[in-house]
Amino acid sequence: MGYLNFDKSLLINLERSLSKEMIRTNRAGAYNSTTLVDCNTRKYHGQLVLPLPELSDDNYVLLSSLDETVIQHGAEFNLGLHKYGENQFSPNGHKYIREFDCEVISKTTYRVGGVILTKERMLVSFEPRVLIRYTLVEAHSPTTLRFRPFLAFRNVNELTHANSRANSNMDEVQNGRVNRMYPEFPQLFMQFSKAVTYTHEPHWYKDIEYQKEQERGYDYKEDLLVPGWFEMPMKKGESVIFAAGITEVNPRTLKQTWEKETLRRIVRTDMFACLKNSAAQFYKREGDKCHLLAGYPWFKASAREQFFSLPSCTLQIDRPEYWEAIMDMTAIDEVKAFLAGDYGKVKLTGMDEPDALLWFIRAIQQYAEYSSLHDAAEKYGALCAEIIEFIRKQRHPRMYLHSNGLVWVDGTQRPATWMNAMENGRPITPRTGYIVEINALWYNALCFTADMLRETGNDHRADLVSYQSELCKSAFIDIFWNGFYLYDYVIDAYQNREVRPNQIWAAGLPYSPLDRKQQKAVVDICTKELLTPRGLRTISPKSGDYRPVYIGGQHERDHNFHNGPVWPCTIAAYARAYMRVYKHSGLGFMQRLLVGYEVEMSELCIGTLNEIYDGNPPYKGHGGMSYAPSVAAVISVMKTVEQLSKEEEQ
Repeated sequence: MGYLNFDKSLLINLERSLSKEMIRTNRAGAYNSTTLVDCNTRKYHGQLVLPLPELSDDNYVLLSSLDETVIQHGAEFNLGLHKYGENQFSPNGHKYIREFDCEVISKTTYRVGGVILTKERMLVSFEPRVLIRYTLVEAHSPTTLRFRPFLAFRNVNELTHANSRANSNMDEVQNGRVNRMYPEFPQLFMQFSKAVTYTHEPHWYKDIEYQKEQERGYDYKEDLLVPGWFEMPMKKGESVIFAAGITEVNPRTLKQTWEKETLRRIVRTDMFACLKNSAAQFYKREGDKCHLLAGYPWFKASAREQFFSLPSCTLQIDRPEYWEAIMDMTAIDEVKAFLAGDYGKVKLTGMDEPDALLWFIRAIQQYAEYSSLHDAAEKYGALCAEIIEFIRKQRHPRMYLHSNGLVWVDGTQRPATWMNAMENGRPITPRTGYIVEINALWYNALCFTADMLRETGNDHRADLVSYQSELCKSAFIDIFWNGFYLYDYVIDAYQNREVRPNQIWAAGLPYSPLDRKQQKAVVDICTKELLTPRGLRTISPKSGDYRPVYIGGQHERDHNFHNGPVWPCTIAAYARAYMRVYKHSGLGFMQRLLVGYEVEMSELCIGTLNEIYDGNPPYKGHGGMSYAPSVAAVISVMKTVEQLSKEEEQ
């Protein structure tokens, strides 16, 4: 059995198989996602989901499902699967599945009597088009395949219902049909690589249910339009390719396109290959610009997540061309526009978040580790120095530099940090004043920028920045250190004593304001009270606010979001801090820690990592099915372990 291979015993057990999802993207914002048994459990699932910027910044589900039916001797075997009321599933096509494999291309193998049929899916790179290839591996008598398209034509955040406005007409195109369900949408072309017959018989399939949305307390019932069906005979050994996209394709080119796209795929035979593939799926190219999405299925490109994740999702997976496309060709211009106050040119959301520019400088620091300090200074040193001046001269709209050298933020009305859950327009975790990780990032940015200034001969400016860093370091200890660990935030006379993972960045960044003894104390308390096999809890179980399980309706989940669940994005800083304190003696511990993430490669969204996990066993995943900071953090740990292992061998 392969690394990402699932057999019949798991697949026919819906309690297990419906919890496992897959996602494929085209690196331009479009994606294909469903469960391993092709039963959609989220409103975000679909065979073709894509951005339509002419409508909004959201994604849109055009083709929700494609149900296949095998016909032999007049008997029909429907391979589709949908959930309806009272936990009823129909037509129960999962009972014919014998295997699901996703090492290269997601491939489902069905067996219906003497028929063996395989189904493979992929998206065309940088093109909003899904391809599905069917191969009749075995058949002892004449076989016909029938295909029913389930159309949605809606925003991913909405649900559609039967209505008289929907257009069910299907106009003929080569080897297929085209539909525009509503006039504001583009056309959806559905074509095959061989001739196909079409029968027009519009029908609304009503009250299809999405289990994940029901669990989350959202509307979860939808009606989908099936305008008719396609039908074709197939011979043993024959393959046919179905294509769905918003432009017409020449059916004769589909086989060549399939073969070309297959060569681009990463073979996922271990965790690093899985995460490398996952990291590449966050790329979103738009014309000559490129961003790194924060994740799927509902995330957009946001500054904090992009700068946090970018080095690991490009440089550490040997894709420097995407670092250049995202950083040099896109982000640099957006950062400069923000510094100039020209916010209209900034497509990244959250550029004004207090830590966003500091994560930008941290990303440049990681580029210096990948390339050299000289290269980083030559390319980015001037801009990093400009950011430091921007903050020093009090030009940042949400961050204020105090005379003691620390930066102060207001998080009472609007979240100022990554712990940003809201209720009734107010932050649930109102971290405000002096924030521990923001000031740790500020100190690190000052020290690294001073290094770059010296590298380019700007010694005078470097001395000024170094002086600023010394002020910051002294005040940091005075404000945050309580003798045992670091306060989470401090405002006036109030010191927040909750043990949270934010302090780990003060010990894990390359430039730490802490001495060795203080670093060890921070690492030890995080290990003792926060560490799990999936990363650090967002608050200690000793706290009265500890809510480890991310379940319930929106209100309950929002209150739990940063008060107990584990965020894997914290593990990279923890690993750096741990290895700094324990050096090579901690290598075995780090290797064992990675085993917890290895398990997740075949759970939930296979081959990637979720946004968050429960704080208590069995550490079930929740939130976004694939989250860039989670993937980036674990890649970073793997690279750290790999480097230290090589050093130990020498």
